[in-house]
Amino acid sequence: MFLLLRHTGMRIGECADLSYDCLHNVGPDRWAIHVPLGKLKTERMVPVDPFVCELVQRLRFFRSFDPLPDGWLLARHSGKQTLMKRLRPYLSDVAAAVGISTRIVPHQLRHTYASELVRAGVSLPALMTLLGHVKAEMTMKYVLVAGDDLQREFHLARSQPRHLAPQPKAPIISPRAGLEGVVDSLLFAQHAIEMFRRSLPDGPPRHRLDQLSNRLIKILSEVRKLNRAE
Repeated sequence: MFLLLRHTGMRIGECADLSYDCLHNVGPDRWAIHVPLGKLKTERMVPVDPFVCELVQRLRFFRSFDPLPDGWLLARHSGKQTLMKRLRPYLSDVAAAVGISTRIVPHQLRHTYASELVRAGVSLPALMTLLGHVKAEMTMKYVLVAGDDLQREFHLARSQPRHLAPQPKAPIISPRAGLEGVVDSLLFAQHAIEMFRRSLPDGPPRHRLDQLSNRLIKILSEVRKLNRAE
């Protein structure tokens, strides 16, 4: 049952409400689990792979021995709430049995499912539908962005620089005399300041360099006017 939660992203209450015939064939070699009305009063079809299909078939097999079939995939002779109360501590017992000392609750399996799909490239709208959310803000709470994910996204963006602001190119400095040489020097200084400014985090030093760069622009403008006056 916990594997079913892990590989579908269902809430524990939704899993407890699954019907015996929840698995549906939706196309050639395509299957989905019908998740009934849940916490947000929404129902959905969650695509599943052969592994999940096998899990459902196993649960059906065990239910076939029940002398009092009730139409549910999971037996709950004492009611839904009793079933859920029994499952939560059982997950902790299973985790402890395999050497996991950290406290684990069923809802964490839903978080893991969502983060895994994001890493695989599933879009936010699709993930919202899979989780049964009605607002994007709800889905974002489930998405775990690890340090490795941030590094991957950053380097992927840097490998496609057409969407980024172009880096300023250093002017070619040639040994020119007079005011033209002054203009060249000012351009080089402006470039050096801008490159250093971009390496700083947002804060007073970066803002101060903005001010200095603006002053250089004004100086350049005045120097070029002198050059034209000659």
